[in-house]
Amino acid sequence: MRIFFTGGSGKAGRHAIEHLVECGHRVTNADLAPLGRPDVPDLRIDLTDSGQVFNALSSYARHDELEPGTGVPRYDAVVHFAAIPAILIRPDNETFRINVTSTYNVLDAATALGVSKVIFASSETTYGVCFADGEVQPEYVPVDEEHPTVPEDSYAMSKVVNEATARSFHARSGIDIYGLRINNVIEPHEYETKFPAFVADPALRRRNIFAYIDARDLGHMVDRCLRTDGLGYEVFNVSNDDTSVGITSDAVYERFYSGVPQRRELTGHETFYANDKAKRLVGFTPRHGWRDSIDTGRRI
Repeated sequence: MRIFFTGGSGKAGRHAIEHLVECGHRVTNADLAPLGRPDVPDLRIDLTDSGQVFNALSSYARHDELEPGTGVPRYDAVVHFAAIPAILIRPDNETFRINVTSTYNVLDAATALGVSKVIFASSETTYGVCFADGEVQPEYVPVDEEHPTVPEDSYAMSKVVNEATARSFHARSGIDIYGLRINNVIEPHEYETKFPAFVADPALRRRNIFAYIDARDLGHMVDRCLRTDGLGYEVFNVSNDDTSVGITSDAVYERFYSGVPQRRELTGHETFYANDKAKRLVGFTPRHGWRDSIDTGRRI
């Protein structure tokens, strides 16, 4: 597929692009900063400028696309990961403006230009736990896509608005638009640098609902969405199957969620951030886990 990928130079995007290239897709990286891969063209673009977005999506991406003499090829899909990635990086109103405006522009251009699929990055923060003032518990566990999304912070607010925008563009166009409520993205090297502390103090993972997603498995999820047609508008939690702490899920529940309603029993180290829907509808199969990657000096 010919894919227009926004934000491919970021932490999540660069791993997703690597996976997509390995799967044989032709990817254009649309970002303010270059990715620097010789096999992926970098297009510097301000996504808050609608004219730039329309022009970029209707232009050649590589010199070899000039050779057939049949005009500009159409993109098969847009993957929109570009965003201010968290609070406390830009002023709150700028975070909200940039994230909401860029997503509107991408969806507007993609649907107007006949792109048949858009996959966009939403967030675990939409559930209102991650960036809350003080401790906020989920309304129930495990947290699935039906859980209320009423956050307090500007970043998560922008993601909730983006989901509403995407649903409306689907209603207008009928194309497939899938939103990924991505949990905390972990790169392979971060297992050694971060997870020993998570094992020593599970409370460090409360704001992430004790979950994570390996960056390589996130790339796999994007590819599965690209290969799955006809779902219309959907949102998916994206997480690995296990928790990011050493203690069992029973122990996590007793220590951190006592009294919170349980929708089903969680066994072993099963995640509190339910990924069942992604498995059922697009064939998501996470393969990389931290327990196979580090030695914490104990059996966990």
